[in-house]
Amino acid sequence: MDASGNNDVPLIDGLTGLCEAALPAAEGLLAETRRHLQSMVVVDGRVKGALVETYQTEVHGLAWIATYVEGLRQMLEWGKRLDAEGRFGELEKLMVQAAFGEYLCQLEGGIAVSQLEIVRPGDIGIGEAEIAAFRNDAVRTLQQHGNTGAVRARIAELIEDGHFGAPGLSDETLDMVRDQFRRFAAEQVQPHAHEWHLKDELIPIEIVEQMAELGVFGLTVPEDFGGLGLGKMAMCVVTEELSRAYIGVGSLGTRSEIAAELIRLGGTDAQKEHYLPLIASGEILPTAVFTEPGTGSDLASLKTRAIKDGDTYKVTGNKTWITHASRSDMMTLLVRTDPDEPGYKGLSMLLVEKPRGTEDDPFPKDGMTGGEIEVLGYRGMKEYELGFDAMEVPAEQLLGGEEGQGFKQLMATFESARIQTAARAVGVAQNAMELGLEYATGRIQFGKPIYKFPRVHGKIAWMAVETMIARQITYFSGREKDSDRRCDIEAGMAKLLAARVAWANADGALQIHGGNGYALEYPISRVLCDARILNIFEGAAEIQAQVIARGLLEGRN
Repeated sequence: MDASGNNDVPLIDGLTGLCEAALPAAEGLLAETRRHLQSMVVVDGRVKGALVETYQTEVHGLAWIATYVEGLRQMLEWGKRLDAEGRFGELEKLMVQAAFGEYLCQLEGGIAVSQLEIVRPGDIGIGEAEIAAFRNDAVRTLQQHGNTGAVRARIAELIEDGHFGAPGLSDETLDMVRDQFRRFAAEQVQPHAHEWHLKDELIPIEIVEQMAELGVFGLTVPEDFGGLGLGKMAMCVVTEELSRAYIGVGSLGTRSEIAAELIRLGGTDAQKEHYLPLIASGEILPTAVFTEPGTGSDLASLKTRAIKDGDTYKVTGNKTWITHASRSDMMTLLVRTDPDEPGYKGLSMLLVEKPRGTEDDPFPKDGMTGGEIEVLGYRGMKEYELGFDAMEVPAEQLLGGEEGQGFKQLMATFESARIQTAARAVGVAQNAMELGLEYATGRIQFGKPIYKFPRVHGKIAWMAVETMIARQITYFSGREKDSDRRCDIEAGMAKLLAARVAWANADGALQIHGGNGYALEYPISRVLCDARILNIFEGAAEIQAQVIARGLLEGRN
C-alpha cells in the first residue's frame, strides 16, 4: 500500500519502451529550439556575442532545455544498466518514470531557470506545430501518469527506510571507495560538522591528515607521481560522500585537484616531478588564486601584475574570495605578465610557495597581506581577500616555463573542476533530503508524523528523484572525462542542475522543519547556507548556461 492508502502500485506498464519513445521527441524539441536560436544569433556561420547578449534569456533557456534532455537520457541509461544487472527495482523504475513525467511537462510548459525566471517554448519562438510533434503518445502518457501524487506517495514509502535508489556505479572498485568514504564521513565528519560551522572554525588539521592518508588529495594524480590514478568517477564518488557529511570537507580536495590538473597538463617535467607527489600526499595544500575585486568571471579584465626582474617576478595587485588561503602552502596564482597584451593573452600562472599561516599570523610571507571575509556558510576553510606588494616569486615558478599561457592552462582544468563541484552539490542535496526525511518521520503533528501529509512526503519524494537525475548527469560527465572526450557542455550541465537541486532540497527541507529549521541548532540551517554558494562558485549558474548554450549554438553535441 502506498502512503496515500492506494493498493495499486502506480507503475506504468512498459515503462522503458515508453521512455525510449519519448526521448527522441524531447531531443527533437531541443533540436528545433537550437535551430530557431541559431537563426537569431548566428551570422555568416558565427555566433555573435552581441546577439547572444540581446537574447540572453532565450539562449540560456536553450541550455536548460538541453540539460533536461540530458537528464532524461542519463536516467534512461541508468535504468538500463540496473536492468542488465538485475537491480532495476520498483523504486528505481518509479524514479525514471517520475523524472520523465515531470521534465516532459516542464519542457512543454516552461522551465524555471531560477526562482524568478521561467522560460517557455513560446518565448523562444517554438510554435504549436513543434509542440504537437513533441507531444507523441509516449510523451502524453508519461506527462499524464509519470509524476502523479500516487507516484510520489509510493516513492516516499519506498525511501522511508533511508534507501534512495541504487547509484548504478557498475564498478566494484567504485562501490568499495564509496563505502569506505561513507564510513569515514559518518564517523569522523558528520558528528562534528555543525559545531565547526557554528564556531566558524577551520576543519581540524587532524581531519585533513586523515584524508591525506586515505588518498583524497591524490585521487586523480597518476600513480607515477604518487597518486592513486583512479580517474574522475572516483573523484565524483569521494566528493559526493564527503560533501554529504559537510561541504567544507568535500571541498578540501578541490584546490588539490585544480593544482594537480594545472601542473599535470601544463607544467614542466621538473614541476610535475616535484609538486605532484607533494600534492598527492597532502604534504602541500594548494589554494587557487584567480578572482579579483570587480572582475568576477571576467578574467580578461584581470589586473594583478607580475613584472619580471632578472630571475624574479614581482607581483602587485589584489585577489578576493580565495578559499583556504591562510593554511595553504602554495598558490596557483593567475597574473598579468604582459601589460601590453589585452584580454586573456597576457595572462600567466605562477606556482607560489608560501609558509602555512597561523591564527596569530595568517600570512607570514613578505609582500603578501590578507584579511578574512565573513560568510554565511561554506566556512570550514574560510575565505580571504589578499594583497600583493612587489611579492617576489622565482621565475622558475612560472607554470610551463612560458608566459601568456595562463588562461589556456586554467581553461584546461574547468571541466574537472565543474564535475567535482557538481558532485559536491549532489552530496549537499543528499544531505538536505536526508535531514528533511529524518525530521518529517519524527515530527508528530495532529496525531501522526508529518511525513504522512502529501505535501511533505511529496516534496521529499521529488527530492529523491531529482537528486538521482543530478547524480546520473554528474557520473556521465565524469565517465566522459575519464574517456578523454571533451565534456565542457556535459560538465556545465551537471554543475548547473546539481547546484539548483542542492538549493531546492535545502530550501524544501528547511520548510519541512518549519520554525525549527530557522534555528541555528538544527543542521538544516547550515546546509541551507552551504547550498546557496553552489550556484555561484566555479562559474555562476548564468555562466554555466552561457557555456552550454554557446557550445550548442556553435554546433557541438
